[in-house]
Parts: sequence; C-alpha cells; structure tokens
Amino acid sequence: MLTAALALAIAAAPPARTSAAAERAIAPDAIRAHVGFLASDLLEGRGPGTRGDALAEAYIASQLEALGLHPAGSQAFLQPFDIVGVDGHAATVRFSKGSGSLVLKYPEDIIAVAGGAAARTEVDGAELVFVGYGIRAPEYAWDDFKGEDLRGKVLLILNSDPEDDPELFAGRTRLWYGRWDYKYEMAAKVGAAGALILHTPHSAGYPWQVVRTSWSGPQFSVPTTDPRVPLRGWVTEEACRRLVALAGRNLDELVRAANGRDFHPVLLGLGVGAAFDSRLERTHTANVLAVLPGSDRRLSSEVVLYTAHHDHLGINPDARPGEDAIYNGAEDNASGVAVMLEIARAYTRLPRPPRRSILFAAVAAEEQGLLGSEYLAGHPPVPLGRIAVDINIDGANVFGRTRDVTVIGFGKTDLDGTLRALARAQGRVIRSDQLPDRGYFYRSDQFSFARAGVPSAYFESGLDYRGRPPGWGREKREAWEETRYHQPSDELTPDWDLSGAVEDARLQFALGYSVAQAEAMPAWTRGDEFEAARVRSLEALRQLPTGAGPASTH
Repeated sequence: MLTAALALAIAAAPPARTSAAAERAIAPDAIRAHVGFLASDLLEGRGPGTRGDALAEAYIASQLEALGLHPAGSQAFLQPFDIVGVDGHAATVRFSKGSGSLVLKYPEDIIAVAGGAAARTEVDGAELVFVGYGIRAPEYAWDDFKGEDLRGKVLLILNSDPEDDPELFAGRTRLWYGRWDYKYEMAAKVGAAGALILHTPHSAGYPWQVVRTSWSGPQFSVPTTDPRVPLRGWVTEEACRRLVALAGRNLDELVRAANGRDFHPVLLGLGVGAAFDSRLERTHTANVLAVLPGSDRRLSSEVVLYTAHHDHLGINPDARPGEDAIYNGAEDNASGVAVMLEIARAYTRLPRPPRRSILFAAVAAEEQGLLGSEYLAGHPPVPLGRIAVDINIDGANVFGRTRDVTVIGFGKTDLDGTLRALARAQGRVIRSDQLPDRGYFYRSDQFSFARAGVPSAYFESGLDYRGRPPGWGREKREAWEETRYHQPSDELTPDWDLSGAVEDARLQFALGYSVAQAEAMPAWTRGDEFEAARVRSLEALRQLPTGAGPASTH
C-alpha cells in the first residue's frame, strides 16, 4: 500500500536535472550478476509456490530495498496471493466409433490435463466436435458455434485465428482470438466437457516439445468461481489426422471449411474417453512491488509501471536419471528481471525523481497464464486510471547490439512518436512486431494491464544485428525457440553479449522517464480494442471522492 510516508519522501526530493547520467548507470556486469543468481540451480527453476520461487522473491525485494525504494505490497515489498496446483494428466485418451478405436498416448500424441481444481477428471463417451477456430467475434461477423448445443461435448479446436484474408481479423497478425487461453475460455462458456487444441509449429509458433515441457508437472491457477472447461489438452497434427480419419473425415478439408464465415460445427461421431487422478496443492506465491515516489505533488499519485515476471517452470518431473531437470529460465525471464532491477538503479541515480511515481513489479506465475500480472491488475496499489503506462520486459537481448528494436503493439498507443525519437537518439529504428503471427502481445504480462485499460509497451530484441549478415538475428531467434525456449538449456552461458540488453534497457528507462515527466498520460489509439477499458478506468477515477487516496493492495 502506498502510504503517507511517501508524501514526505516526495517533499524531500532534490531539484531537477538531466537523466543522461542516470541512464549510463545501466551496465552489463550487473545484469549478468542478477541473472547468475536468479537462474542458478539453487533456485530450482523458480516454479510457483516452491522454495526457489520464494528465494527469487526475497532476492528481488532485497535488491529493491537496497536501492532505497519504498514497499508497495500488502506485506512490505510482497503482494502474496493464493494459487492452486493441479498435478496430473491422462496417460492415454481413447477415441472410438463403432467397433473402431484409436488410443493417443502421453506425451508423444496428446497432452490432457484437468481444466480446473479437480482431484478426478473423467470423460466417458463424450462426442468430439470440430469447431474450427472456436471464435465468436461479432465485430467481424464471425461465429464458429452457430448456436450449436455443445454442452457435454469435447471440442477439437484450431490454434491461431484465420490469417489468409488480410481484410478478416488482422490477417497474419494474431489477435487475442487466436490464443489458446481464449479458446479454453470459450469452451467453458458453451458448457463443453473438454477442449483439445490442434498443435502445429506454425500455428503455435513453437515445436511440440514446448507444449510437452510447459504442460508437464503442476498446472496452477488462482482460485475462482468462474467456469472452467473440465478437460484441457493439446494434440499433435499427426495424431489429429489419425483421429479425424477414424471419423471418416479429412483434416485438410475441415481446416479449409473453418476459414469461412459460413462454417458450422462438425459432429465427428467419435466418443472420447479419459480418466485420471490429479494431486491438488493449495499454496501461494507473490508479486514483488516497490515504488520510487514522484516529485510533483499533483502527478505523484500517478505511476509509470515496469513489469517483469520472476517465475519459470521449476523441475522436470519426467527427467531421466542423470538428465538436466532444472528449467533455469535464464533468458526467460531472469534476464528481464535483471534489466528491470538495473532500470530501478538508474532511477535512483537521478538528481531528482521524475514527476510521476515509478512502480516496479516483479510478477509471479506468468508461465501459468499471466496469473501474477492478472492479480496485480485486479488489486493495484493505485487505481488503474492512475497507471500511466506498463513497460513490460520479458527477456533480454543476449546476442549483441542491434540497429533496430521491436516494440510489440507498436501503433496501438500515442507513444509511437516518443519511441521513434528515443530510438533515433540511439541511432536505431523502431520496428513493430516482426513475428506478428506469434501473437506476442497476448502472451506476456502487459496484456493483463491492457485488458484493464492501461496503455502498454512491450519490448523485444531487434533482429538487425550490427556486424552480422542479413537474417542472422532471425536465425538466432528461431534456433533459440527450437532448442532453449522452455527447456533446461535456457541457462546463462559465457557467450552472452549483453551490450544490446544494455541499449534496450536504456531505451526502456528513457521511455518511462519521458512518460513520468509529461503533463498528460498516454492514450490508446482511437478505436483500439483496449480503448473502452481505459475509458471505464478513467471514469471510475472521476467517481472517487475528492482527495481520495490510492487504492489498497489488500
């Protein structure tokens, strides 16, 4: 909770001067040192609710406290919240039609887990229905469900959203409708008994191996009364072809049909059978929150928010003896936390704090579905209408300096001109999402705040590396996703070149400082999908009693 003590700190702030010297405080050795601890085997992969998770929280909190920042959590620097872990999966899932049947096996063919906090999950003969992309989007005159009664059915759903027509949805730029979590939400809304998503490397943006590692071990959620689809799963393309063939259908023909507005759900006539037990564990994790009070008596009640998630995947429960079992998460996202800590250090080197307050949040359980940022967006230490922007850091550039920098969601806010000018001062250019089919804007923590109306800037590494041939950056990125993303091999190695991370961090610092000093807060581009949420948050702010203080995190 932001307290009256912060007002005293604001009043004592020294006079204003330039931020250039503070920006230079961001250095590669300090970033490497933070990563070295957070991604060490000692922290055992920082799985939510584990000892390593608590160690990461304690380390981050101590670093922020050492910088002289103020606690902003409900318990000093921590904002704890409950989570429920569900550990279990179906060893096999049977599909049957008449006298024919097909058994898909975990993990080579299918991943099937409980969709909610259930100790026992059973599906006995529920019919499989192909529902195309599983999207209901009135603004695009699109409805894959067409009023079909799908209660008690198991839905087979395509990943992504229709991409062939640039006039439909956003063409090859993936929207929220293309995300797997949206599809599970829709399955729950229509009362389905289960939802299986067809995985392809193209539609997911990563290989099947990433699904295996991400969906093995406990799956966490925040306790809720919202409906959950009882069975959630993924199926490989090869396995899906076999089960669709059992139904007497052709997968390619079904996919073609799904790309038109006139698509109707296809009852496949296959019964689905699965039964398994899960171990339930109620535990807790925490966001780490710290604030640098602003220096302007009027604007200091507003904040510039920096976020980076501190969790990763923990320990691989299926590792063989002698095999590396720890998901260290060095780049994803010990590096992002390290960068955020050094940005915090830069702010403390300013001769005078910026006009708005700066809030740093190392959020929890991102890998479980953005749980920490969702909780923070629902329990912010200041009203949402007073959060000027969320600058999210999910991974740092470890390959060297670039001529460009990627801003996911570029074009969605009125920050574009500021971003271009700041990048130009570094001799660089801003690129919008360079891999738009991956849907990155909806895959990291800024999405939680965007849904709540907060304008957001999510930085990714550029791809045009200095001193490297054309295409080198994209090749490195694709190789990393193939061999290290959500793998035990995501470790700190001697060949990391953090010169690019430093340059990106200085840009992120400069953007936050610019917003903190500006008279007006950023806004969404007119007509953006999140503009209405911002209007609601600002209206709620106007309804607060005159002189009302900041909201509590309790």
